[in-house]
Amino acid sequence: MSALIHLPVFGLALTLSAYLLSLWLYQRLGRPGLLSPVLVTVVIVATVLQATGLPYAEYLEQVTVLTLLLGPATVALALPLLRNGRALASSAPAVLATLAVGGAVSVAITVAAMTAFGAGEDMLLAALPRSVTSPVGLSIAEILGASVPLAVVLTLISGVLGAVVGPALLTLARVRDERARGFAIGLTSHGIGTSRVLSESTVAGGWSSAAMVMNALIMTVVLPIVAGLVAG
Repeated sequence: MSALIHLPVFGLALTLSAYLLSLWLYQRLGRPGLLSPVLVTVVIVATVLQATGLPYAEYLEQVTVLTLLLGPATVALALPLLRNGRALASSAPAVLATLAVGGAVSVAITVAAMTAFGAGEDMLLAALPRSVTSPVGLSIAEILGASVPLAVVLTLISGVLGAVVGPALLTLARVRDERARGFAIGLTSHGIGTSRVLSESTVAGGWSSAAMVMNALIMTVVLPIVAGLVAG
């Protein structure tokens, strides 16, 4: 077993197997938010690493192929904007206002919560990209000098909470427009929330994807400035 876990392909095989199993469970059980494939994969991989004693640094070397794919994945995020460009342009004032208010509220809540609970600077910096889609959020975390693993965990928590609670809150608030529902979820819960609303409607999913991308672009500029103000 000791020799097996140190094979160069062990981490890659583990991650892909865990994701495929998680995806199967997610689809089989009706796509519950708490069983998001990304979240379940992280739990499985973390459990195996803890049980086998495989160092995290060595695991990262074993999954280098996956980390290299984050670049193309980031570029591919432009597709939702191309597909929904005309619809977004026709609602430009509402879209821009929602991005500004939603982004400001998200950052303000993050800073206020971390400050209220007495979190250190490391925790604050790792929490700032929590509502940004993972490929971009991880890059922002590196720019801010934050702990990337911690940023991943906080991003997953934010996404899962948004996917589980978000649709119910929007329904409670009587938000029935598919575009508004999708945009709100994508703005706050990135890819995990987007996969959830896609099960409701392709329209909601498209608007959620577009919100996720635009929020990521804006936060790439805004969060380093915020970090300089609150942690400088």
